[in-house]
Amino acid sequence: MTIPNEEPAWKQRAVERSIKTAKVRAEQRVQKFLDAAQAIIAERGTTEFTVQEVVDRSKQSLRSFYLQFDGKHELLLALLEDTIGRSTDQIRASTSEQTEPIRRLEVAVQSLFDICRPDLVGTRPLLGVFAPQLLLTHPAEVRVAHAPLLALFTELMDAAAVAGDLHPDANPAKMASMTTRTVMFLAQSSAGDEASQRIDAAEVWQFCVNGFAISDDRVVTD
Repeated sequence: MTIPNEEPAWKQRAVERSIKTAKVRAEQRVQKFLDAAQAIIAERGTTEFTVQEVVDRSKQSLRSFYLQFDGKHELLLALLEDTIGRSTDQIRASTSEQTEPIRRLEVAVQSLFDICRPDLVGTRPLLGVFAPQLLLTHPAEVRVAHAPLLALFTELMDAAAVAGDLHPDANPAKMASMTTRTVMFLAQSSAGDEASQRIDAAEVWQFCVNGFAISDDRVVTD
């Protein structure tokens, strides 16, 4: 039986270096496109821009853009994933000073509401405007983008359940999903509300906590 000869070690190393270099360059090109799109969004407060504008801002070619992305929607999806990832890190950091699980949940809910508020849409249109629109056309991709945020809230709900703060029959994963959706919807749909009807983060927390927490003075505050 003939055993095929393996590639020489030097050749394997050369190929590995070549692949690694190509990957790094591709990542750099992608990041330039993302940075360019983010800069345009920050300037205009909207996702209304063309691929050519992103290409021009990034100082790269149109051909290079379409080697990295299928089109504008895929670029925006990448930006959405990045924005949600950074927002999740921000929310996690904001809860770190709290020791009680229910208080960590409170801070997380209020932070998420503040991040998605209409008055921040100018700086976060991906969360305030684009994400709800994309949910109708690309629900699977949006679920993937929201996965880190949902994982954080599930983790916080699990901790609250272990501490005895949730209803005995509450499912932490389902409570996390319903809570994040409720908070984001309330924040995103409150644009244009009159001052007397405007909802604040504390009120959103009270609404949510009354749905999943036990009736206990240490959990539900007036």
